Amino acid sequence: MNTTMLNRRSFTAGLAGLGMALVAAGCSNGKTEPAGSAAADASGASYKIGLLKLTEHSALDAAEAGIVAALDDSGIDYTIEQESAQNDQSACQTIAQTLVNDGCDLIFAIATPAAQALAGATTDIPIVGTAITDFAASGLVDDNDAPGGNLTGTSDMNPVADQMDLLAQLIPDAQTVGLLFCTAESNSEIQIEMAEAELDAAGIGHERFTVSSSNEIQQVVESMVGKVDAVYTPTDNTIAAGMTTVAMVANENGLPVICGEVGMVQNGGLASVSINYEELGRRAGEMAVEILTEGADPATMAIGTMTADECDLVYNSETAEAVGVDVSSLADEGGEDVAAA
Repeated sequence: MNTTMLNRRSFTAGLAGLGMALVAAGCSNGKTEPAGSAAADASGASYKIGLLKLTEHSALDAAEAGIVAALDDSGIDYTIEQESAQNDQSACQTIAQTLVNDGCDLIFAIATPAAQALAGATTDIPIVGTAITDFAASGLVDDNDAPGGNLTGTSDMNPVADQMDLLAQLIPDAQTVGLLFCTAESNSEIQIEMAEAELDAAGIGHERFTVSSSNEIQQVVESMVGKVDAVYTPTDNTIAAGMTTVAMVANENGLPVICGEVGMVQNGGLASVSINYEELGRRAGEMAVEILTEGADPATMAIGTMTADECDLVYNSETAEAVGVDVSSLADEGGEDVAAA
């Protein structure tokens, strides 16, 4: 990605550095299916793998696809049970316990609540998480460099500083930024605090606007109109799943929204410097293969991260036209117009 107009700042591993009736009623889209190539690994082993995803939205779905691609590419013989908790915390816990009771050799966790539920269900079965902002701050590991237990994975810590630079570049006259996130997501709070620090340093005002569930999104975004000049929302699962609602209100009222990731831009946000979630999931899948086939110890496998230079500059030209923002500079920088994708 061309970095001429934006100040790309790298970030490190130190930042890196949801009973059973619910499942039966359809809180899970779980399926068990054979996968992998016809050839097993050299040991001839066949592995039983579980996967718990918090909910469906483009980023988490992409991470799941990356995991499966990595498993397939490895050539191991495996079956995988893929479950979604439909953004229900109690279902997360029920599914986690079910996967543990099923005797999985390894379990993937997509998003922080899924990982927290699995961590509470087993200290023996290896867990590989992804789409988790800060493993240590979320209480999942002792340290992002040395996890110290049965859980490791890959972090989706955003290049928040670069996203704030992007906001300043596209909306240079913004005096107040609305910070939109869900209070139930601890990792969103981390990203919001980082955004506030960057905005303070740039002399730009900001105000928090929070939801506790998806049912509140429309009302909260409507309350921002007339109070803020732009909106920033991080990689928040509740907001990401409700991004079409955010965009409907914001775009009708000329409020540009800088987002945490590309899927939110595809669903009507203005622009982002975005983590590639499929690649993030692929890296988690590769870590799992090391654990299964090489005996790698999650306790000593540092949390993987992506640098800002590995992220994608994306924008939505249809949204830009709706909110009256010139995004030609992003095209000049080699940014991708996801409205045309």
